[in-house]
Amino acid sequence: MTDIAANPLLESWDGPLGAPPFALVRTGDIIPALNIAIGWHRDEIAAIATNPEPATFDNVIVALERAGSALARVRRLFWTLSSAQATPDIRAIEGDVSALMSAHATAIGHDAALAARVASVHASRHDCGLAPEQIRLVETSHAGFLRGGSALDAAAKARFAAIDARLSALSVAFGHHVMAATADWVMDLGPDDLDGLPPAMRDAAAGRAAAKGAAGRFHVGLDRTDYENFLAFSQRRDLRERLWRAFTARCDGGTQDNWPVIAEMLALRHERATLLGYRDHAHYALEDSMAHVPEAAQALLEQLWEPGKRRAAQEAAELQALIDADGGGFTLAPWDWRFYAEKVRRDRYALDGAAVSRHLRLDAVRQAAFDTAGRLYGLRFTRRADIAGYHPDVWAWQVDDSAGEPVGLLFTDYLARPEKHGGAWMGSLRVQERLDGDVLPVVYLVANFAAAPPPDTAATRLSIDEARTLFHEFGHALHGLLSRVTYPSQSGTAVARDFVEFPSKFMENWIISRQVLSGFGVPDDLIAAIRAADGYGQGFATVELISCALVDLALHRAGQAAAADPRAFVEAELARIGMPDAIGLRHRMPYFTHIFDGGYASAYYSYVWSEALDADAFEAFTAKGDIFDPALAQRFRDEILSVGDSRDPMDSFTAFLGREPDPAALMRARHLVDA
Repeated sequence: MTDIAANPLLESWDGPLGAPPFALVRTGDIIPALNIAIGWHRDEIAAIATNPEPATFDNVIVALERAGSALARVRRLFWTLSSAQATPDIRAIEGDVSALMSAHATAIGHDAALAARVASVHASRHDCGLAPEQIRLVETSHAGFLRGGSALDAAAKARFAAIDARLSALSVAFGHHVMAATADWVMDLGPDDLDGLPPAMRDAAAGRAAAKGAAGRFHVGLDRTDYENFLAFSQRRDLRERLWRAFTARCDGGTQDNWPVIAEMLALRHERATLLGYRDHAHYALEDSMAHVPEAAQALLEQLWEPGKRRAAQEAAELQALIDADGGGFTLAPWDWRFYAEKVRRDRYALDGAAVSRHLRLDAVRQAAFDTAGRLYGLRFTRRADIAGYHPDVWAWQVDDSAGEPVGLLFTDYLARPEKHGGAWMGSLRVQERLDGDVLPVVYLVANFAAAPPPDTAATRLSIDEARTLFHEFGHALHGLLSRVTYPSQSGTAVARDFVEFPSKFMENWIISRQVLSGFGVPDDLIAAIRAADGYGQGFATVELISCALVDLALHRAGQAAAADPRAFVEAELARIGMPDAIGLRHRMPYFTHIFDGGYASAYYSYVWSEALDADAFEAFTAKGDIFDPALAQRFRDEILSVGDSRDPMDSFTAFLGREPDPAALMRARHLVDA
């Protein structure tokens, strides 16, 4: 048994700016630390639940906010590693960690005495002089207990606990399957197979092959970065098709088949929702969102779906004409779309994606994001080489305000590695709060950009879409870093799922601005081409995004009908909505980690909802004639970024713009008004 005193995971983090002790982490310490921290938390919960004093905001709600600090440290550190540095020994214990955390959370939610005390505070919340953010905290705490099954009878609680435990295990299995399927496949190429590929992509492919002992060869994998760039630039149609088929076939059969996992998850999610009195999982999941009900989310998606399809049909006809003009003799297929769309951008808009990427060095794009935050919010980012990350590629940055006072700590981890899950994300190792002193946030950003050999941010080049991704995730980081709330559960990105993507989508606008692009040395004519071409391809982009959101909602509204045969259900749903064959889903269900190994089940529409807020908000900046307008930037910081979940998100938006969102702004932003 691990000695408590020798386990660094149980100690407070006393590194600079609250940095966690990554260098001291031993995998063998994690489970023992979790067990001990869970025990401590259990004792704290028991003291709150059995307190003989009348229930008050302070001795119940605030006490719950203070409880479990050691457990939070261990949990956050582990999930950081399991997503971004999932070595075999970390993956081996992920199921056990998930089971421990699920059982502990369910036990708290089903503590009848604790739930009764929370309900007592909730009943008197308007009569005891609480501030608005305190009332909101009481209401969300009470709702959390109800949604966690606190009002169920003993038999139903037991079933609820079993469902949660099984869903936790299935989620881990789903993610492991996707990670393994992505890592296990590679397309081995020779020098004659590289026609059309930009130099940066060739260099990255050569580096991966060399690392595997295949010097002189070129390896292309199934990371989305490789996938999208290869489909956009490779002149070899046979290789584009081979890569597309491998990418879209992941976990669709074989030893990593995720369809049985999906079927069981859908059935269990539906059962849990109906156990709590909801019609289906979608109604359960969206209750505390801005949309509130799936019908509202569906209405937004449908507003864009038909115009998006019409625009996509126009684009498809244009691409087919290019194929025919080239004497192709084939019908436009999903592995052709990006290639011929890139040709349109070159021919019509003089936009050469490879030329753009030559200017977009990863280190320069990262610095541009920092500089943008500096101009908008007065922030300064300083490299802290003395603070270790969880991998040599991870860099630490001290974040200071305009007065030189620390705001928080940021870790960046941008280069692809086999130990990473796919995609890009932001997470928190410690959240900002002011309950017992001013606690600074510690956040991290992860991406999977294909690294130039050796892994080097200065040599690595990004496409304009990858640069958008970096700015997007940086927007999440700013949301966490600039939080200024009292209670930890209201901090930063702990907001409604369809609001959390708003600050990140909003941040994307700056990467294609003339002011930012010129800083990379991009010539004026190329900047003009980037901006002129920005509206092209919105039919494809809209269909690719909206189709996933529609299928996600349909699966979770259909309940057992979808669970019985999810593959057939998805095919029927795609036929019902008229999914264009030449586009296909951006995320096919067997590797759709957002909804089966993440928090977006029934809520993938959130990207669209948040984009509607972003489009409206950014129009306010463009109307000013200055996208760095200091007064607007300060108001965005004060009313959106700083307040977290201390008030209703619609109240935050209206506090920023003085009105509710204009739905037409999204149609304008996606260039679909006349589609």
